[in-house]
Formats: sequence, C-alpha cells, structure tokens
Amino acid sequence: MTSLQNQPLTSDLIRGALEVETTARGLRPHRLPDAVRRLYADPQLLMTEAEPSGVRLALHTAATVIELDALPTRRFYPGAPARPQGSYDLVVDGELQDRQSVDGGDILALDMATGGHDLRPGVPGTLRFELPGRPCRIEIWLPHNETTELIALRANAPIEPAAQQAGPVWLHHGSSISQGSNAVGPTDIWPVLAARAAGVDLVNLGFGGSAMLDPFMARVMRDHPADLLSVKIGINVVNGDVMRLRAFTAAVHGFLDTIRDGHPDAPLLVITPTFCAIHEATPGPGGFDMAALGRGEMRFLATGDPAGVAGGQLTLQVIREELGRIVTRRAEQDPQLHLLDGLELYGEADAAEHPLPDNLHPDSATHRLIGERFTSLALTGSGPLSPSPLA
Repeated sequence: MTSLQNQPLTSDLIRGALEVETTARGLRPHRLPDAVRRLYADPQLLMTEAEPSGVRLALHTAATVIELDALPTRRFYPGAPARPQGSYDLVVDGELQDRQSVDGGDILALDMATGGHDLRPGVPGTLRFELPGRPCRIEIWLPHNETTELIALRANAPIEPAAQQAGPVWLHHGSSISQGSNAVGPTDIWPVLAARAAGVDLVNLGFGGSAMLDPFMARVMRDHPADLLSVKIGINVVNGDVMRLRAFTAAVHGFLDTIRDGHPDAPLLVITPTFCAIHEATPGPGGFDMAALGRGEMRFLATGDPAGVAGGQLTLQVIREELGRIVTRRAEQDPQLHLLDGLELYGEADAAEHPLPDNLHPDSATHRLIGERFTSLALTGSGPLSPSPLA
C-alpha cells in the first residue's frame, strides 16, 4: 500500500445528520436544521443537537490505514465528577472493530449553579484505525455525548461514499436516554443497537433535556424523509415541569397531527416513559442532588410535591395513562399509530438488577437491555415498526 494521502472530506460521507456545517476548521454535523437553530436558540438544545448521536462516516475503501483528525468540544462541570471522553467507533462490514478517543479539543466549562459557561479553545487530535486492506464498508460512529468537528481524512487507498443502506429509514425522537446519556460509546446507545440489529437506517433525534413536545420538532419530523417513525415522550416534560395535564394532552395531539401531515401512512410508534423511580409519582422539576455532588457523585432528584398531581402536575405514571388514552382514541382512525409501554423496555423489576447510576440515565448494559427489547417488540417479527413488510 502507498503512504497516507489526504482524502476529500465531504458531506456525502456523513450519514444520520440533518445538516453539515462548513466551519473555518472543517465539517460539523448537526441534527437540527439551521432554521431551527436560529429561531429556537435554547442553549441546552443547541448543545445537544450538535452532539452527533447516531451520526457516522460511511465509506468504502480497500485501505489498510485510515486517519481522521477531529476536534471535539467536551463539557466540564466544575465541582462535578469528570465526564468520560467521547469515543469514535470503527465498524467494518457491520462488525465493531475498534473504539478510540482523541486528545485535545475545546473545553466548555458549565456552571451548574449560575448557568454560565466558558469556552476554552483547544487543538484537534488524530484517530488512526487499522483496516483489513480489502474492499469493505467502513463506518466511523461519532461521539454521542460531545460535539465534534471533522478536520481532515487520510488513507493509503482511495475512499468513496458507501452505498446507501438497503433498509428503511427510522426517524426517532426522544430525550437524553435516546441520545445515549451514560452509555460508553456511540454504538452502545439503545437506538443504535436496535437499528444495527434490525438493519434499519437510523436518524436519531434524541436530545438531552429537550424532548418537550416542541412544535418545531414535530415539523422537523414531518419534513424529513422516513419509512418508520417513533417518539418517546415523557421524562423531559416531567423533570422540566413545563406543562400541566390539560396542556400536555393538547400538545401530544398537535405533535402527532403535525407528523401525520408529512407521513400520513407510515408506521408511527408512541413510546411511554421507561421506569425512573424519582419521577414515577413525584412531579418535577428535577434537580441536581447537591449532597451527592459533595461526595463526588452525579445524581438527580425530583423536587416536586406528589400532591400537585391533583392540580394537573405530571408524573411518569400520569403520562403513561394519558398517552394510552390518546393513542387508543386516535388509533380508531389511524391504524398505523401504535403504543409501546416503556415499562416493557425497562421496568421497576429491572431497576433492581440494573439501577440507573445517576437516578435518571441508564448505563451501557441497560442501554443494551433496552435496545434488545425494543428490537424484539418493535423492529422485528410482528412489531409495529418491523421493516419486513417493506422487503
């Protein structure tokens, strides 16, 4: 093989992003379009949409070595435990072969008490992957938990964009659990595990702290091509304490109406919340457990009053019941609308064996459990999103 040569780093190598921004340094994948980012400039949303959960480079090459220069932006919370570095997962012909992180990068310091932030510029790092040296499909899954800019690509053989996957496009929206919080690597998060197992082409619109039934999110889903759709609704509405039951019911109907404007006949799955003990019967808002932080642990707690449920405050139990009523009624006129009880993916009994490390987010083992169950219940066999009817 020849020495490493610069290869064109172009947006057609990137899958799973809604847009790719050309920056002064390289390419930055985005999971929301520019029009949304400009109009709804919520700092939490802008941070998480730029974290490329489910986004990957997909290429075809016979190289034995490939190098990728990348510049991540890592979050740092003073006084809190250090967050693990994001990783880049190499998949060769469908099999995970390697996982690496890069040194350097920008550091975004976030003050949990004031909401202030400070960006400390850094330098890119280099990932070097060994490849089989035969023509094969290569995917490099980008970090699900930190922004990354792709700076340069080198290999010792030509690189071409990989062919589009044969399977249907699955468009999914959810919270930080869908984005992958607490999973170790980008192929460990439950939507990616499910998509790879079922052979579907994932577009992951899971955004930490930002699954709020926002109308713009429904419009994004309406306008994006998809064969299969799912929305996981509940935890952020509760821990953000953003609405009461009356508003929630109307928001869910409006959200589903908008999606149906663009996808009138596609299978659409509504997923109720998975088990989370702190919010099962206690409303939000959620908050940081400051006593745990004092011990060097990151944990969350619910600060609401269960008595507020009588006045319309939301808990996960209330949301499951209401989503059941909504979907049952709508399904009378919409046979392709389906409901999946999140407790079937992760329930109270599972919490005893697989506790949530921070009281809110699953670890990698629990992501795998959820992913395997979702594959079985929704994406294969007689599941509502099974791609077999499209074959």
